[in-house]
Amino acid sequence: MDITLRQVSYAYAAGTPFEKRALHEVDLTIPTGSYQAIIGHTGSGKSTVLQHLNAILKPTAGTVTIGEKVIEAGVKPKELKSVRSRVGIVFQFPEHQLFEETVEKDIMFGPMNFGVPEEEARRRAHELVGLLGLPEGTLQKSPFDLSGGQMRRVAIAGVLAMDPDVLVLDEPTAGLDPRGRKEIMNLFARLHEEKNLTTILVTHSMEDAARYADRVAIMHSGRCVVEGTPQEVFAQDELLRDFRLELPQSVKLQREFETITGQAFPVLYLTEETLAEAIASHFEQESEGTR
Repeated sequence: MDITLRQVSYAYAAGTPFEKRALHEVDLTIPTGSYQAIIGHTGSGKSTVLQHLNAILKPTAGTVTIGEKVIEAGVKPKELKSVRSRVGIVFQFPEHQLFEETVEKDIMFGPMNFGVPEEEARRRAHELVGLLGLPEGTLQKSPFDLSGGQMRRVAIAGVLAMDPDVLVLDEPTAGLDPRGRKEIMNLFARLHEEKNLTTILVTHSMEDAARYADRVAIMHSGRCVVEGTPQEVFAQDELLRDFRLELPQSVKLQREFETITGQAFPVLYLTEETLAEAIASHFEQESEGTR
């Protein structure tokens, strides 16, 4: 399900003395099946774009097309329930939204609210607990008796239980330690592949955008200023600095290595692992050349 924003502008408190323009004529296309990262500094408009992706917010100007549904500024949209069931959003600290007395009921709540029969919702809950690496006995526990990491997985299960076509992740690793961040991001990468999802990652982590996404868009001052592959976007060192963004750590290390050796690699390495392999290969070739 493609999502397209065309000339989308949005103002909070529009038409009042407190009006604040958050988006300015944003153009962005997210193809079906892609893993799209949206990056930018605080206040760049990332979160406002996110809330247009399943019509939590409606544009002040322009159009948002979600699959076949067109949401146009000034036109009251109809039947948004189907859109919201197909686009699932995992907000920051999703565990704060847990409220039911058992994990099973919490996971079942979303799909049942969208008309899924109780038995089907229960089947999904049992399937997702296993998929997310939680013990079967977790279902009958209170979500508030779980660890923070387990609570987050339960909240994610509640979104996945609606069987969305699009999964939107709003800073999904916020508050997690390095190990927890890696586990959660690898989980989303696996779900993206196994469930053929369109995944949209809204993040301030250049490392996560470089490692997992196949498309990157940069938001700056309410505008989408750059779109491209991670290779294309993170190769633009000066441009990123202009937008107050850091290079991914692997790219920083690659630039330093190229400066020290005076030799440039033919491609940009977006993870530490691939860069380490390239550096090892470089020294192997140099060693062979001196024999």
